[in-house]
Amino acid sequence: MRDDLDAIRRGAEAPIKATLAMVDDVARDLSAAFVDDPILSWFMAEGPGRDAARLRFFKVLLRENGMIEGEVERPEAGGAAAVWMPSENMGPLPLMRELRALPALLNAAGLARFPRLARLRTAMDTHHPTDRPHDYLFFLGVHPSAQGAGVGSRLIRARTARLDAQGRAAWLETATPRNVPLYQRHGFQITCEYRPDKDGPLIWGMWREPQA
Repeated sequence: MRDDLDAIRRGAEAPIKATLAMVDDVARDLSAAFVDDPILSWFMAEGPGRDAARLRFFKVLLRENGMIEGEVERPEAGGAAAVWMPSENMGPLPLMRELRALPALLNAAGLARFPRLARLRTAMDTHHPTDRPHDYLFFLGVHPSAQGAGVGSRLIRARTARLDAQGRAAWLETATPRNVPLYQRHGFQITCEYRPDKDGPLIWGMWREPQA
């Protein structure tokens, strides 16, 4: 296990771009990382099928969006992933891709909570900056077996170093309080706070200016 963790940490410093052939592995890592995420926990249906629904959710999200419109970076040994979306590529999905994703979204939220997912999407769109090009950190997740070893920080640094060289900004959201100081250490600053609904989780929007 120690050798595996060392390989993941080294790989996070120079991550590879995940391909469609890696969708299942990346989805498993992200699904395990987001078991207790406040946002997913709020809109996903409860019950014994939640784990399977979350895994399917990530597979569809990666296949229909993250790996087409953006880039998914991960250590070559796996164990973590960062999904980055250039703001220029963001917007409504083509109809056929929306339709392909719909069953997984309904399966994840269930009929009772599907309106929550819709309100979350509206709130995120409303607060997302649109005045400057940037890279959006859609998801960053580390498998529980590799957490606490600096893997997430290494993935962030690998990307932000390139963004700094390009003079390009970045944006993310998080509803996990312990993640806020982590992102602040990497140059992100809170620019807004909001809830998708009155009973929804508090979400921090964080912006990062390119740094010299």
